[in-house]
Amino acid sequence: MDRGYPVLSDCFEHAESALKIPDSWAGLRVAVLGLGRSGRGAARLLRRAGASVYASDFADSEELREGEAELRAASVEVELGGHDVKKLQASEMIVVSPGIPPNAHVLRQQGVSSRPMISELELAFNLLRSPVIAVTGTNGKTTTTAWIGDMIERSGLRVGIGGNIGEPLSDLALSSGERHDWVVAEVSSFQLAHTVNFSPAIGVFLNLGIDHLDRYESVEQYHQDKARIFANASAESCWVLNGDDGNVLALSTGRPGVRRYFRIATPLAPGEEGAWVTESGQLRMRMGGVETELVAVDELRTLGMHNVANGLAASIAATQAGVPEDFVRESLRRFEPLPHRSQPIAEQDGVLWVNDSKATNIAATRVAIRSLDRPIVLLLGGRGKGETFADLASDVASVVRAVVAYGEAAEQIESELSTATRVVRIDGPFEAVVERAGELAVPGDAVLLAPACASFDMFRDYAERGVRFARLVKERGS
Repeated sequence: MDRGYPVLSDCFEHAESALKIPDSWAGLRVAVLGLGRSGRGAARLLRRAGASVYASDFADSEELREGEAELRAASVEVELGGHDVKKLQASEMIVVSPGIPPNAHVLRQQGVSSRPMISELELAFNLLRSPVIAVTGTNGKTTTTAWIGDMIERSGLRVGIGGNIGEPLSDLALSSGERHDWVVAEVSSFQLAHTVNFSPAIGVFLNLGIDHLDRYESVEQYHQDKARIFANASAESCWVLNGDDGNVLALSTGRPGVRRYFRIATPLAPGEEGAWVTESGQLRMRMGGVETELVAVDELRTLGMHNVANGLAASIAATQAGVPEDFVRESLRRFEPLPHRSQPIAEQDGVLWVNDSKATNIAATRVAIRSLDRPIVLLLGGRGKGETFADLASDVASVVRAVVAYGEAAEQIESELSTATRVVRIDGPFEAVVERAGELAVPGDAVLLAPACASFDMFRDYAERGVRFARLVKERGS
């Protein structure tokens, strides 16, 4: 397939697989499961490619009905509130949206489980005309994806940002009139699970911990899906790897390609290329055997050493994509923290309020706690993801003045952390959670929303939770 970029078109030798991606989608019967943003994008892209499309979603909401009219106008057959198993069985390919759990009942139906399945990521990749920088990891994906995109854009190159952030990759592939020099994609384990040919020109692997045990039977299964980013690696692939993370290094062992490392705990080893933090607090890069200083840590506008690591990873990826170092430095100094990710909301009466609603697992919450240099009142709760909150005990005991536990996980949090610090359980609405946190905090503290849980017991998603938190904080100060 001619992707339209001659420099990279012959770089990837794809792994053999029983599942083959068609050279042409024209006339094929394709089903799309899940009609969120990526599912709708996949359905539109398939119609543009000439496929006959049946698209369905188990849910039925106002948002989905609004999208239904658009899809029907594009001659997509749409069903909400369920799936027609016979139509799925008759499909020659099924595109599975990332919101569909791997153990979903519909995927296990007789005659459906045997159908070829791919992700929206795989579909879009095969129809994109631009090289891809893919960013994955347990935490930090969105910030790093946006940061790489910012660096590329500042340099004057045309960049598309998609995946879990920005537009679905399918929408970028539909933009045939706009040729991007690079597409930067945030890719989750759910998107990687059903990939076949996916092979980024540059792959960024930020970290690898425990997550999504509410959707995977084991950590090993989660890691296996993450490992699919390497499935079609070649000698021309470039991997930007966390040199401080043993899980990342183990998963990448033996994979073909050029390696670049970022480190915040230790300097680069002799012979390694990449970026690190010096003892004097400088971000430093070594490429082609030449070392250069980028910026000082205290010049960054983002909070925490985890964001220093994200900035280093972004700097390496952007440099590999051809961005001059002056634009990398400019972005490092000017890039603002994204909403719901260690985002300072306000300082009121000496108390700093920080929104890290995106911290939906234990590892992310631990990072958020360590990013602050003051005592913390920690808002912890929501719908648990199969992890134990006791894993936070040492961090909580050292810097957390009090935990405000709420939501479905409140009882578990109280049980597992009450010996580490004071735990105040709130069984009421989120407004009561924020109000109690304000009562517990004293000047010099931070109130940190880093829930270590999904939001679905009280909110539509983590973003709605973060927006509500920010609004309540601002109302306190008005």
